[in-house]
This record gives sequence, C-alpha cells and structure tokens, in this order.
Amino acid sequence: MGRAVTELFSREELAVYALISRHDGMKAREIAREAGLDKSDVSRMLVSSALMREMCYQDSEYRWHAVVRQGKRHEGLYEFSGWYGTVREFLDQEEEAWLEQLTAGCQRIGRSLNDQRGLIHSFRDCRETMRRLFGDLREMTAEPFGDWEIVFELRMNRARWIRIYADVLVITPERVFSLEFKMKKETDPEEVLQAAKYAPYLEILFGKDMDVIPALVLTGARDLFTYETIGKTDYVLPVVSGDMLFNVLNEYMGFLQE
Repeated sequence: MGRAVTELFSREELAVYALISRHDGMKAREIAREAGLDKSDVSRMLVSSALMREMCYQDSEYRWHAVVRQGKRHEGLYEFSGWYGTVREFLDQEEEAWLEQLTAGCQRIGRSLNDQRGLIHSFRDCRETMRRLFGDLREMTAEPFGDWEIVFELRMNRARWIRIYADVLVITPERVFSLEFKMKKETDPEEVLQAAKYAPYLEILFGKDMDVIPALVLTGARDLFTYETIGKTDYVLPVVSGDMLFNVLNEYMGFLQE
C-alpha cells in the first residue's frame, strides 16, 4: 500500500526523515553521519525535499525536528488532532466534556463544522462505538490498553504532498489502527478506497517499526466482519460493524487465541 508514497520520496529522503523523527533535534552533519550520506547531499535535501519542508522544521540552533516525534508518546500529534490522549483519559472523560474539547480541537485544526448537527451526531456515534470496543477488550484481554494513544479527527494537511485525514487512530506499541467511520449499513467501494487512502502516509509518520492497519467501520450495520478488495489492487481491507470492531484488533493482535 505504500508504493505510491515511496515513488514520491526517495529511499534516502525516507531514511533521513526517520532519523529526524526519532531524535530531539539533529544537525545536518549528525544526520549525514548516522545515515551514511554525504553532508552536502543531506543539506541540499533538507531544504529542497517536500517531505522535509512539510514534516520537519529547523530551530535557532540549526537542529532539525519532526513536527510529530516517533516514540512511546507521539509528541506533536496533538497539534493536528481534534482530540488526542490515552485510552484511559478517553474512557475517564464525560461525554459532554469530551465533545466540547473535540469541537474546540476541530476548530483549532481547521476541521469544517458547517454541518454541525450531523457532525455532532456522528461524533457521539463514534464515541459510543469506541467505548464499546474498549469494553469488549476489557473482557477478553489483560493487555494494558489504557496506555494506548487515541486520536479523533486527525487533519494533517501540510502542503502539497502530505495529506492525512483520519476519523480515529488507535495507536498500540506496535500498530496503528486507522478507522474510517460511516453511519451506514452497506459497503461502498469508494469508501473502502477512502479508508485506505492515507495509510501510506501514516506509515511514514509513524515509522517502519509500526504496522498501519486501515479499516472501514459501518456503525449502521450489525454482526459484520469481512474483507473488501481495495479498488483494483490485490490488497484487502477489513470492513466491520461497530459491534464487531474488536475483531479487527483481534485479527492482528490475537487476543482470542488459545
């Protein structure tokens, strides 16, 4: 799924970005040394590469930083999120307080709230589905999921190349589940494509050590868990009803394996 992105960015660009995103500031010579590249080539890349221009910045001491750090807590991710925190923080928050923070966050990141009545309804529907998911997980696993990160309404639109619009991200220590929510009963092939669209960019954002799993969640359906082909590719994507969402995580994390 990442082929289109890797065609946009060279192997060297991806390697340099990965280094920057895992450190708290690096100078060009340090990047070149650790990447095994020529310093002049790295310096040129840092100012000319669309990936560096859109996802990195230089401080007053000429150190380069990623706008979102790769690590146990993804520093900087809040700046692009309607709501960001741990699963524990999400579960502990009352609905109206969470909704107030989410709508304020959406305004902060430029997320359109024009259809406010329908949008608020979808936000509440999404919250209910996610709370049900973690309730199901609590019954089936001792996994400490309270420390996982969760994002609602990620909007990363830096410029021409990096665009990520995600309804919900669930970030575990090894995986990122990117969930596209639709208040529908039936699968639409275009919405399958939409759910998969930003996965390659998320792979860059979170790094090669994190698997990105996109899924389409149909909250109007019941007892649904299947896979649909993504466009004309050989890839498939999980399509699931809200009440069966735990199956997506179980498929990749094996909670129910004996």
